[in-house]
Amino acid sequence: MDFAPHIERLHKRFSELEEKIASPGFYDHPDEAQKLLKEHSQTKGALEAHQAYLTHSESIAANQEMIEANEDPDLTEMAKEEIPELEKARDSAHDRLMAALLPPDPNDSRNTIVEIRAGTGGDEAGLFAADLYRMYQRYVERNRWNTEILDSSPSDAGGYKEIVFTVTGADVYRGFRFESGVHRVQRVPATESQGRIHTSAASVAVLPEAKEVDIEIKQDELQIDITRSGGPGGQGVNTTDSCVQITHKPSGIIVRCQDGRSQIKNKEKAMNILRSRLLEQKQAEEQAKYAGQRKQQIGSGDRSEKIRTYNFPQSRVTDHRIHYTSHNLDGIMDGDLEEMISKLQTEDVLSRLGELE
Repeated sequence: MDFAPHIERLHKRFSELEEKIASPGFYDHPDEAQKLLKEHSQTKGALEAHQAYLTHSESIAANQEMIEANEDPDLTEMAKEEIPELEKARDSAHDRLMAALLPPDPNDSRNTIVEIRAGTGGDEAGLFAADLYRMYQRYVERNRWNTEILDSSPSDAGGYKEIVFTVTGADVYRGFRFESGVHRVQRVPATESQGRIHTSAASVAVLPEAKEVDIEIKQDELQIDITRSGGPGGQGVNTTDSCVQITHKPSGIIVRCQDGRSQIKNKEKAMNILRSRLLEQKQAEEQAKYAGQRKQQIGSGDRSEKIRTYNFPQSRVTDHRIHYTSHNLDGIMDGDLEEMISKLQTEDVLSRLGELE
């Protein structure tokens, strides 16, 4: 990719920021000054990453020339040994540059609500939903984030009909944003006696957590019903009127929360989910207007879109949006999602930069 027009734009903006910071009275407006200082730091980091990328690329080219010349066996061997480390440093600088060329998504730093629902496939779909939940739990642990279950509906076979949980931590939404959609599994179910491969599915919805200032909900727009909690959860859950169901009349969205024993806590959690779903709906409408102008898009975030297939017999995971296949199925199911998510993030940045060009 030709970075030249983007680097030229950054150099011009960096000079403008330097002048503003050096001007008298810059700190008279602290909020604006803080905003510009942050942009200055980010722009400087992007330019430094670009210079590092160029330096390492030139070093790799010089080493390759030395290897091709093959004039000194010792120097040739040293050049060969240096190339992997130089390539690693170059790729790291490239990733930092790509991340810095575009402003971050305002949702990136938000906490996130993840909803997993069993789809087609009966009991096997419920078991796969449980596998996806475990995969995300492992991914969260690897990143030292935190989770809390908001609501769950276990299936008879030991999986989940539905499970909703929050993820909190730094840049959580950035790590989860491309997981929305239909995840498909191809494998021999534990209940299959003849060894036939079945195809099942579960849907995942990833919602940036909304705050009260993001979405205004009037009390008269809500219908709140309190019922007795059901399903597994212990005697305390089963014998208390703690299940809260909230219906948002204007949108028709229904949220149910019964995982805790406290009616008040369940209501808070249900309202949190409702706000986040309304925020998602609002952002989806805005993105739909913009999407028609985009040349490329890494997934729509639509939970009905088939995004990934997990093929157990071939130990293969394929993301259909970027046509990327990994044969590290065991690792991915154990939460090793970094490479897959990095590929998606890079492709998204490339497509957005293409639009800027």
